[in-house]
Amino acid sequence: MAVETSPSITNKILAHYDANARVLPWRSPPGTPAPAPYFVWLSEVMLQQTTVAAVRGYFDLFTRRWPRVEDLAAAEDADVMSAWAGLGYYARARNLLACARRVVADFGGRFPDSEEGLRTLPGIGPYTAAAIAAIAFGRRAVVVDGNVERVMARFHAVETPMPAAKLRLVELTDAITPDLRAGDFAQAMMDLGATICTPRRPACALCPLMDGCAGKGDAERFPVKAPKLAKPRRTGTAWWIERDGQVLLVRRPDKGLLGGMRALPSCAWTEKAAAPPVAGDWRDLGEVSHVFTHFSLTLGVSGVELDAPAALSLDGEWWPIDRLAEAGLPTLFTKAAKAALKGMRSA
Repeated sequence: MAVETSPSITNKILAHYDANARVLPWRSPPGTPAPAPYFVWLSEVMLQQTTVAAVRGYFDLFTRRWPRVEDLAAAEDADVMSAWAGLGYYARARNLLACARRVVADFGGRFPDSEEGLRTLPGIGPYTAAAIAAIAFGRRAVVVDGNVERVMARFHAVETPMPAAKLRLVELTDAITPDLRAGDFAQAMMDLGATICTPRRPACALCPLMDGCAGKGDAERFPVKAPKLAKPRRTGTAWWIERDGQVLLVRRPDKGLLGGMRALPSCAWTEKAAAPPVAGDWRDLGEVSHVFTHFSLTLGVSGVELDAPAALSLDGEWWPIDRLAEAGLPTLFTKAAKAALKGMRSA
């Protein structure tokens, strides 16, 4: 069945955005020239599976340190990975560098201005390409993130569970996406989902679409979710190896989880009882837990203080403990380091 278009819905959404648009550092106000494609791209990559509140500080840091795509392309991998630490989903940081270098090397520092061209770049999928094309270049593109899915699922009371409903929600969004002001419309829909049509306790009375909303009165039921599968749990051990006010850090392999990041040495995340990489008087310092996309992890933390140089079965760097915050450890190993410091100092 063909999707019915409704210019009145589009106009209501844009009018609400003109009056209530969020002020964000990577945005231009409604009716003003589009922001730099570099800013749009950087913010969209950072916002993937991350909240606006969490991204603000990182966006400010990156744009002050690397204000142009050429600057980011020339940055050291380790510097970018350290600056990204804590933002999560570290493959995004690796793709960020690869994309910046591709834009500089193959496009003279200018991002392609079409969805098709943008999708040839590392780390840019259909959603990000559509968002950049619409917001930075004014192209008509159908931009559907989690906020937009929620607005459309509620407005049309879509009963199909997610993720099977995704294609239908794209079709519904396509039907109301205008040829002009596509970037403003995309951001208007995002704002509507983020500030009014929220996952819990949506402010339906303030919504510009309330009168025609098929899901009002039962909005929190949409989008309908498929039953969640329990995440598998893995275990492992992280080792705190201390000597002369320094701790041994290693660089994780470039590929895989937390690739390229500094970290405490650890065993494979398949068993907790693993032999430590150096002989010594090891102490049990507790454990920490972390949830990744596809599994949950519990790491036991063990520590040792060496009195003299010892033979190690791994390569690493000795990092001053009083400057550990500068190492850019990912969240998992920040938790492990805190547990280790507490345990070692109280022992």
